[in-house]
Amino acid sequence: MTEIPDEIIYPCAFSKGYGIPSRQAWLLLKIFFIYRLISAILFVMLFYLHFGTILAGYGSQLYQFTSLGYLLISILAAPLILLRSIKYSSLAQLFIFTDIIFITLLMHASGGVGSGIGILLAISIAAGGLLVGGRCAMLLAALASLAVLAEQIYAIETHSFESASLTYSGMLGVSFFSVVLLSYMLTKRSEQSELLAKQHAATIARLQELNRYIIQHLQSGIMIVNESQTIQLCNRSTLRLLNLRVLPEHLGAISPELQQAFKIWRINADRDFAIIHRENAGEIQVRFSLLKVLGERLHMLIFEDIALYNQRFQQNKLASLGRLTASIAHEIRNPLGAICHATQLLSEAPNLQAPDLRLTEIIQNHSRRINDIIESILKLSKRDALQKQRIALDEWLPAYLDEQHLNFGEFADSFTLNFKARKLNVYIDPGHLKQILDNLCQNALQYGRPDLGAISIVIDQLLDAPCIKVIDNGPGINAKNRQHLFEPFFTTSHKGTGLGLYISRELAELNQAELSYATYMEKPCFTLSLANADHVVIEL
Repeated sequence: MTEIPDEIIYPCAFSKGYGIPSRQAWLLLKIFFIYRLISAILFVMLFYLHFGTILAGYGSQLYQFTSLGYLLISILAAPLILLRSIKYSSLAQLFIFTDIIFITLLMHASGGVGSGIGILLAISIAAGGLLVGGRCAMLLAALASLAVLAEQIYAIETHSFESASLTYSGMLGVSFFSVVLLSYMLTKRSEQSELLAKQHAATIARLQELNRYIIQHLQSGIMIVNESQTIQLCNRSTLRLLNLRVLPEHLGAISPELQQAFKIWRINADRDFAIIHRENAGEIQVRFSLLKVLGERLHMLIFEDIALYNQRFQQNKLASLGRLTASIAHEIRNPLGAICHATQLLSEAPNLQAPDLRLTEIIQNHSRRINDIIESILKLSKRDALQKQRIALDEWLPAYLDEQHLNFGEFADSFTLNFKARKLNVYIDPGHLKQILDNLCQNALQYGRPDLGAISIVIDQLLDAPCIKVIDNGPGINAKNRQHLFEPFFTTSHKGTGLGLYISRELAELNQAELSYATYMEKPCFTLSLANADHVVIEL
C-alpha cells in the first residue's frame, strides 16, 4: 500500500477553507465504511432470520434485493478503501450517495417513514458533514430530504401504505440539515483545535531545537547526571574541556576527583564548587546544581576553563584600571600643561641667567616624561574590544619585521628571524600581539646591546604551545629586579615610564598567553607563550 503524505485534504470542490489532514480523513472514512458494512449485514440478517417479516411487510422482495445489494456494494468498497485507488473526495461522496439510495429503498420496503429506518439517513448525513464538509454536505442533506419526500409522494400516489405523512418527512428533512450544520461546526472546531495543537507542537519542537543548538555551542561545558551518577547528556564543550573523545556512561569513569567532588556536594550543598586537575591540560572548575524535571531529581554540572575565567577576570580588571587611570591622567594633564606653558614662557624671558635656563630645562624634561607616562596610561584605558583571530606565524612575523624596518631606522638590520618550528597557528588579537612585540623589540634595542650582535627572534614550540622568544646581548636583569620586572611604573632607566612590560603582560594574559623572562643560552630572553589555534574553540 502506498503511503499517503500527511497533507491537508479539501474533500469537496465547494468546501473552500475546509480541510482535514490526510491520515485523519482516511481514518474517518474507514470507520464509516465499517459502520456501513455492519449495517448492511444486519439488514440481511434481519430478513433471513425471519425478523424481516416485520421490516419487509410492504415489499419483501424489494427489501431482499436492496439489502443484498447494499451488502454487496459495501464489500466491493473494501479494496477501494485499503488501496486508496480512488480519490478520497470521490469515494466519500459515493458512500453517502449510495446510502441515500439504499436506505430510502429499505425505508419504503419497510413501510415508509413510519418504520423509523429513515432516521439512519441522519447518521449518513452526519458522516457526510465530517467527511466532505461545507456546502457539499449541505447538498447531500438536500438530496436526502428530497429522497424521503419523493418516497412519501410515491407512496401516496400508489396507495402503497394505509397512511403517509408529509409532515413527518419534512421534519426528517429539517433534522438532516440540522445534523449537517452541527457536524460542520464541530468539525471546524476540531480542525481549529488540531491546527492550534500542531502549531504549538511545531513551536515547542523549534524551541527544543534552538535550545539544543545553544547548549551545544556554549563555551561552558554542560553535563546532566541522575541520582546514580549515570550521565544523561552533555554538550561538545564538555568533551573538549575534559579531553574526551567518547563520553563514558558513569561519572566516575571521567575522573575520580570529579566523582569525589560530586559526592561531597551531595552531602554538603554549600560545597557546590570544585577545581579539577586535567592531565597535561591545566585546570577546570565545575559547579553543581540540582534540577527537578517532572518529579525526577537530576544534577547539572557546569564546567569552565580556568584560563578562560582568568581572561574574563583580567579583562574586567583592565577595564576598571583603565577607567581609574584615565580619570587620574586627565586631572594631571591640565596642571601639567599649565606648568609646561609657563616654563616655556619663562625660558624665553630676556636677561635670564644660565643657571635659571638650566632649571627651566629640567622642568621641561620632567614634564615631558610625565606626559609620556600619561600617554601610556591613556593608551591602557582606551584599549579596544578584544578581537582574537587565527594567525599563521610563518606569514605574520616576516611581514611584521618588514613593516618595523621603517621604524627601526639605523637598527633595521639588528633583528634576525629564526624558525625552529614551522606551520604554527596562534589565536590572539593581532593588534595586541604587535603591541607586545613592539615593546619587547624597543627594550631590546635600548638595553640589549645590538652593537654586539643581532637580536634574535626565535619561533619555537614548548609543550604544544607556540612561543616567540626575543633574545638580546645585554647584561640581563639581576635577581633583585626580576621580581618587580612586570610591576607598573618599575624601571631601571631615568627615561622609561615603567609601564611597557606591565601593559605587555596584561595584554598577554588577556589573550590567554604568558609573557615571562629568563636566560637562554646565557643571554637575556623574553618568552611569549601563545594559545595554539589548532587546539582551541574559535569564539564566534
